[in-house]
Amino acid sequence: MVNKVVGILVCLVIVVLDIVAGFLGIKAEVAQNQEKHLRLWLFECKEPSQEAFRFGVGAILLLIVAHVLANLLGACTACSQEGNHKASEWRKQLLFVSLIITWIIALGGIGLLVMGTKANDKSNASCGLSHHHLLSIGGILCFFHIPFSTLYYVIATA
Repeated sequence: MVNKVVGILVCLVIVVLDIVAGFLGIKAEVAQNQEKHLRLWLFECKEPSQEAFRFGVGAILLLIVAHVLANLLGACTACSQEGNHKASEWRKQLLFVSLIITWIIALGGIGLLVMGTKANDKSNASCGLSHHHLLSIGGILCFFHIPFSTLYYVIATA
């Protein structure tokens, strides 16, 4: 009974962290688009947005915390269970696939959020290739992180 309650709470924390990270990434994109910018084809000159930078850093940190929480607690529980060695083959495969997909989504989301956030660093006012929509795509990947990280945690602790 206690394990079920803890499992539900961990899943809820992961979901909330990913949702907030996703909204912060999208909010960072909105803040970035409010700044002045001059665009010519693929090149863009723009002023960095301090608000977008803060939202981006928040999104990165929350996505990392959600990812570490799901992987660390899921892996610790999966390794400590005695019956895990006797788990069915499809469960092991589903666990592995969900782990790989979770890592791919997390690395992609973190990478896009870092690039978008770095473009809004105060010392980075420059012209160059357009970094349009990196923050919002990174925020959307946070939402895709929810089902796979939750699935991984649930399968690892089942």
